[in-house]
Amino acid sequence: MQLFATDRLIVRPLSHQDVQALTEILSDPEVMKFSVRGVCDEEATRQFIDWCLECYASHGIGPWALCEKTSGDFIGFCGVGPEWVGGNKEINLGYRLARRFWHQGFATEAVRGVLQYAFEQKQCESVVVIIEPELAASVRVTEKAGFVNYRLQDFHNRPVRLYRMMREDWLLHA
Repeated sequence: MQLFATDRLIVRPLSHQDVQALTEILSDPEVMKFSVRGVCDEEATRQFIDWCLECYASHGIGPWALCEKTSGDFIGFCGVGPEWVGGNKEINLGYRLARRFWHQGFATEAVRGVLQYAFEQKQCESVVVIIEPELAASVRVTEKAGFVNYRLQDFHNRPVRLYRMMREDWLLHA
């Protein structure tokens, strides 16, 4: 079931059929270098997908599967879901892509599509992005997608940038 599409991507809910393909991505140490979870084996990936399914059921949002339109290849995930940050429940945007799809604009395209869906279809009031400052590629993606302001914050005992975009800001600049 497709939720929405961008120029090059189809975005749909994750399912247990994605466990093998997603495990390949999440078990790559380079992909997971800045993850608070670290690399994931098949069981950890299955648990992540279970959490995504719970998010869809309880919040109507969550990390979604990304598939390339032309090939149908599963390339990763991108989405928004609930996250506790500094004692507050936030709607956090996150993504992971297979390394072979890096540096091709897919992350920026996915993030923009997810933001449009979150703000316009799901009526989210605010979306945050949590990034370790050393992750320069994700900082670029976040800023290209329109996030401009951040504050420094501790997250899982790591110093991070916490970017925030309000729905009205998205609607003004979309």
